[in-house]
Amino acid sequence: MDIRFLAHSAVELIDGDTRILVDPFISGNPKAAVSPDELEPTHILLTHGHADHYGDVVDIAKRTGAPVLAIAEIATELGELGVENVFDPNLGGTVQFDWGWVKLVPAWHTSTTPNGTVSTPAGLLIMVGERLVYHVGDTCLFSDLKLIAQRGNHVNVALVPIGGHYTMDRFDAVTACEWIGADEVIPIHYDTFPPIETDAQAFKTDVENATESKVVVLAPGETHTVR
Repeated sequence: MDIRFLAHSAVELIDGDTRILVDPFISGNPKAAVSPDELEPTHILLTHGHADHYGDVVDIAKRTGAPVLAIAEIATELGELGVENVFDPNLGGTVQFDWGWVKLVPAWHTSTTPNGTVSTPAGLLIMVGERLVYHVGDTCLFSDLKLIAQRGNHVNVALVPIGGHYTMDRFDAVTACEWIGADEVIPIHYDTFPPIETDAQAFKTDVENATESKVVVLAPGETHTVR
């Protein structure tokens, strides 16, 4: 499986013909590595409704026909906006696909879509084949991260916000990585805007000194292969 970092919290998980797009904030993203028209996902997942995650979801879903998975209230909004294929789990809910499954888990944050729909934010456990990716979403440090990671399958890759201001900073994110215990960690949600600029290489050093996890720092557009 390949993980392509598109900037901010937007990533693609690519496994054969499956292309899973998460949090497609592309238009208006100063670090975006692609244009929305270049993306051809087979599935789209949302962690929450803030504009820097919701992004181009409606346009991409309508153009490609890709189904969208989002928490119930956002899924309802997307259906009302003309997205024909939506999945609407709530926290704790799991949706099965032919390539694996997605489970919504808690994240401590807020969430309102650009259209005003208020909902609960989430993290995403994404099982692709035999690889489990935990997109932590926008969150502060909270102790249930340990519970989430220790129940069920081992996390192969954790996508962890480190920018601070709106989410945990790189120091709290080290503790999160200790609790999650993933084989690999990819930092996200940093350097897009001045309030969330931080030192990803220092984060890498701190995590690798404190844990057995390996940190992979990706520039926008770069791809990492999960072995």
